[in-house]
Amino acid sequence: MAVLAALDIDKAYGERVLLSKASLTIDDGERVGVVGRNGAGKSTFARILAGAEPSDGGSIALRRGARVAFLAQEPELDETRTVRATVEEGLEAWLAARKKHEEITARIGAGETTDALLAEQVSAGAEVERLGGWDRSHEVERVIDHLGIGGVIERPTGQLSGGQRRRVALAQVLVGAPDVMILDEPTNHLDADTIDWLERYLAEEFRGAVLFVTHDRWLLDRIADRTIEVDRGSVYAYDGGYAAYLESKAERFAIAERTERNRQNFLRTELEWLRRQPKARGTKQKARIERAEAAKAAGPLREDGRVELSAEVADAGRSILDIRGLDVTLGERHLVKGLDLALTTGERLGILGPNGAGKTTLLRAILASTSGESSGGDLGGSLSFKGSIGLGRRVRVGYLDQERAALDGDLSVFDCVARAVPSIDKERIDPRSYLERFMFDTHSQRKKVAALSGGERARLALARLLASAANLLLLDEPSNDLDTDTLSALEDFLSSYEGSLLVVTHDRYLLDRVTTGILCFEGDGRVTRYAGAYQAYASAREREAEQKKAASSAAPKAAAKTEKPKPGGLSKNEQRELDGIMDKIDEAEQAAAAIESELGDPTLYAVGADPTKATAVQTRLDEARAKVAKLTTRWEELEAKKAG
Repeated sequence: MAVLAALDIDKAYGERVLLSKASLTIDDGERVGVVGRNGAGKSTFARILAGAEPSDGGSIALRRGARVAFLAQEPELDETRTVRATVEEGLEAWLAARKKHEEITARIGAGETTDALLAEQVSAGAEVERLGGWDRSHEVERVIDHLGIGGVIERPTGQLSGGQRRRVALAQVLVGAPDVMILDEPTNHLDADTIDWLERYLAEEFRGAVLFVTHDRWLLDRIADRTIEVDRGSVYAYDGGYAAYLESKAERFAIAERTERNRQNFLRTELEWLRRQPKARGTKQKARIERAEAAKAAGPLREDGRVELSAEVADAGRSILDIRGLDVTLGERHLVKGLDLALTTGERLGILGPNGAGKTTLLRAILASTSGESSGGDLGGSLSFKGSIGLGRRVRVGYLDQERAALDGDLSVFDCVARAVPSIDKERIDPRSYLERFMFDTHSQRKKVAALSGGERARLALARLLASAANLLLLDEPSNDLDTDTLSALEDFLSSYEGSLLVVTHDRYLLDRVTTGILCFEGDGRVTRYAGAYQAYASAREREAEQKKAASSAAPKAAAKTEKPKPGGLSKNEQRELDGIMDKIDEAEQAAAAIESELGDPTLYAVGADPTKATAVQTRLDEARAKVAKLTTRWEELEAKKAG
């Protein structure tokens, strides 16, 4: 059953048409991914569907009573409200439904028991269930913790970074449990583990429909029922995720090519016929001429231009990078502790870990070693490093930072790249033709860098980097602002790159296609190297988790076997202890249940409530449960000794 339908949507900015008669229907519970080139209109279409931007024509139909929640790429938040209060706004509909049910229940309890009121109570209860059930008091903390912003939960949003603000806005949308979620690039600024949790949440927990604009091909393959492409104003729908989309699109173009060949053959035949015919023609001849004119006017299906990434790579020898005993600290906190790492020609390592773990800082420390600071130095603020970072004698380092800060906004696109070409390569690299491979035509090359879109800046940063003939690339989130076509071109280039690579990214698809190993920041300064690409790394992590689980479950059994009481029955004191232990267990369980009820009190999490109170109650509950477990274990020991 359709929950949202868009019919013949039009949208233009001046003479530039983004959407023309675009239509889409989203069914209840469906997951729809949206892809397309930068500037194609994906975000605009999402905003129109969410009601955040008007269209120039067409209509949007929403099922009666259905709610839509929208995550924008640049969310607008009240900077004076705390993270907790902002996220709790997502529960507004649920709180209203609970309040309505409670008010009706109170009226019934007071003696007002009409059939209409009873029916209204049932309806209000059903609405609470539809919005997530009766107990959602812990939902805010759970989602906030999973999105990695638990440490700033009481901080005003105005004090947060851009990435943190996006995660707050995402948390608000998720806890709201709307009928339709419209998410614009939901995985931006999330680390791989958080993306993995979000993927499972959308696939397994959320019951409504989801439309998500994304360049995350892994996410598309995992959860999308359909993939929508926005291209030249039209919307094309393909069943399945990213792989199915590529196959279906290739088939569409193959059909279009056959159609074009048939059109060309038809035109040749008709033109030859027209040349042979006299000027006076009958009705049938005129109809044939009209068909020929229509075929001529139809024109071929235009194929998209494609970014072609290439680079001259300077010879670097066998040894590229040798790190020994590296420590990186932020004040008193160790980001990296005692890291040893050797990188040889052709090795490509992906770097994973939570936000703030030190991934970017590691790249900056390596970059600092090119300035002679190979045994330690200051990285700005409270960041510093010490240890040995050795680069091969012929190594030439290229660095791509997240913010593309190396781009000078006052330069033209042409000058920006021309200045990056090493003097020894200027005769071999023509910046003008080189930039055309990155989809910058002659007109675009004259643009100021400051006037470029995010996607254009990302392409220019790559062009500038690759023009430097670097043989060791340090890439920090290279997939940011790139569309799927450019990402595919980047992956093709990197997978055959003759130099070496360290890449910080949350893009699992890129990691799986490009890397030969993974560096994982585990926390507390620990950095572990895994062999193989992303799937091999994920499998290794799963095995580690299973081994830890098996070891933890085996430990109590081993302890029980070691501590098995010797036969001989119970002493008098032990018998008295056994006689009264069940009463103690009952009392301990009742005490734990009472504390658990306290933890479910909504006032404990209300806006303005002291957060330390909830923490204190949780601590008491943990202690009460530990007491129950201890008494139960003692009862089992006494029973075993009595039987033995």
